[in-house]
Amino acid sequence: MLPVFTTPPPLGSGDKIAIVAPSRPIDDSKLQRACDRLRETFSLEPVTFETATKDWEWLRDNPEARAEDIMRAFEDPEIRGVIAVTGGDDQLRVLKHLDQKRLTSSPTRFYGFSDNDNLRLYLWKHGIVSYGAVLHPTLTVDPEIHPYTERYLRRAFFDESFGVVEPAPEWADEWFDFETEEPREWHENTGRTWYGDQTVTGRVWGGCFAIVKWHLQTGRYLPDSEDLDGAVLALETSEDTPLPREVRYTLRTMGERGLLERFSGLIVGRPQTNSPELEWEPPADYDEQLRDEICGVLDEYNPDATTVFDVEFGHCSPIAPFPLGAKVTVDPTVRRIRFN
Repeated sequence: MLPVFTTPPPLGSGDKIAIVAPSRPIDDSKLQRACDRLRETFSLEPVTFETATKDWEWLRDNPEARAEDIMRAFEDPEIRGVIAVTGGDDQLRVLKHLDQKRLTSSPTRFYGFSDNDNLRLYLWKHGIVSYGAVLHPTLTVDPEIHPYTERYLRRAFFDESFGVVEPAPEWADEWFDFETEEPREWHENTGRTWYGDQTVTGRVWGGCFAIVKWHLQTGRYLPDSEDLDGAVLALETSEDTPLPREVRYTLRTMGERGLLERFSGLIVGRPQTNSPELEWEPPADYDEQLRDEICGVLDEYNPDATTVFDVEFGHCSPIAPFPLGAKVTVDPTVRRIRFN
């Protein structure tokens, strides 16, 4: 049965926001930089919880403690928001230690993406809307927070509704150099690519492609199939930059399971292709190849789905921290994405 969804109340100026590390830690300089920006730009008061002070070895060996930190942050009556320090690659191990009653009894705005989409999909299953931002890189990169990112972060922090998500005027793909602090190269945004002519409205489910794939593989935290009827699937490929055919394979398995046809629409994030950790060099037309593979699967399993590509969420710059679990209207007639 589809849960009754709750959008936790917005934060206000001077409110406390918990800093937790459900995945990996970040170094002290980045932590300080992000906390300073929370205070100076958004007038929020960061409160560092235990996991945010631990190293990776401790976090790796203590998934239960990471779960406890999340639940303590949700339950603290003085805390109005909870934000993850960064992503990682093993938060799936944390979910079995969560008590959903402790989270749903005091809904709190949670901010995270990448590996934190594990927790966000868990919250979706239990009816809590969450937002796609982290301390690093959302609040650490660039000499100043990009105006587009700041605008939508303000909505995620302080507004009841996320509203219309406009295309960003520019985008960057290179990693920010914290040693030189040199500005990144920004490119003019030529707009989004749309397929389909039907206006659709549904709750957003999905997130980072790798995490969605893990949840499909484990099956432990997936919503009931019928709960996805009419939902809008959101996918972004992260800094992993998977081969386009790998995305096709996963969507195809969703089609064979009868899942893909349940979605009324698909929102695809602008892909990141410049990562120093990549083991292959993505081609210049990676975004076009990805688009072709996704559209080919949709043509077979869900040809009526309204689809939009190159949207600003997830592992891209700048970003709009999409509220997972919120209702969104995808309107190709005016080329607009609007959260209700």
